[in-house]
Amino acid sequence: MLPWKRVLRPLAAVLLTAAVALVPATTAHAATAPSSGWNDYSCKPSAAHPRPVVLVHGTLGNSVDNWLGLAPYLEDRGYCVFSLDYGQLSGVPVFYGLGPIDKSAGQLSAFVDKVLTATGAAKADLVGHSQGGMMPRYYLRFLGGAAKVNALVGIAPDNHGTDLNGLTKLLPYFPGAADLLNAATPGLADQMAGSAFLTKLNASGDTVPGVHYTVIASKYDEVVTPYTSQFLSGSDVHNVLIQNLCSLDLSEHVLIGLTDRIAFHEVANALDPAHATATTCASVLS
Repeated sequence: MLPWKRVLRPLAAVLLTAAVALVPATTAHAATAPSSGWNDYSCKPSAAHPRPVVLVHGTLGNSVDNWLGLAPYLEDRGYCVFSLDYGQLSGVPVFYGLGPIDKSAGQLSAFVDKVLTATGAAKADLVGHSQGGMMPRYYLRFLGGAAKVNALVGIAPDNHGTDLNGLTKLLPYFPGAADLLNAATPGLADQMAGSAFLTKLNASGDTVPGVHYTVIASKYDEVVTPYTSQFLSGSDVHNVLIQNLCSLDLSEHVLIGLTDRIAFHEVANALDPAHATATTCASVLS
């Protein structure tokens, strides 16, 4: 690469990041917006967007902090948006997603039922970040969720676990560490590549019939590694590497779910593929 290109690329990335910070969350309010929005159970889905969207936070996240960017983004585009807390450990407030993931999937199941009853919709769409993009697959496969869910969109999901850049391979060198992890924070242990939970989840394939799957990943992800482990295989799967849409997008594991409007645009496309528009670096302004 020529020297001037080495200078311009980081500069362009900085400008893109600045644009993300400056664009208000309410850039474009949809004409078909529902009467009310985020976690308001009086919200009724519109004809344009007939399914409520359930947002599923990641490990150490919660129903509010994880979605301060994406929830308003979807509300402003006419969706009824809901989010839950799951995976609470006794005595641990604010930081959730640490409990056994199969139990968390049961909490998601109950929450989806609550949302469908309140909105009158036949099915919901799920959007999850990190563990929240993987855990719903247990609900879909083992808890009857496939009959109640149209689409699952995973943002940086650990679908096949993570090796944390090889750090998990060091556990055998610390006697008792793995047992302590399982006992104290089973939600973390379940996400390690090769765990019993993930082996069960993926034993019969990555997907179940009738559900549309989208995975949005970043090559700069430092938590779910290798980043290619996030991708799913199946006949109804759309795997997206965000840098293929905008090479200047530097989002890593956290930012792709919290602030990345390029990723948000791809989420919107996945929720309404009939009206999808091309996702580019300019999507930061949409």
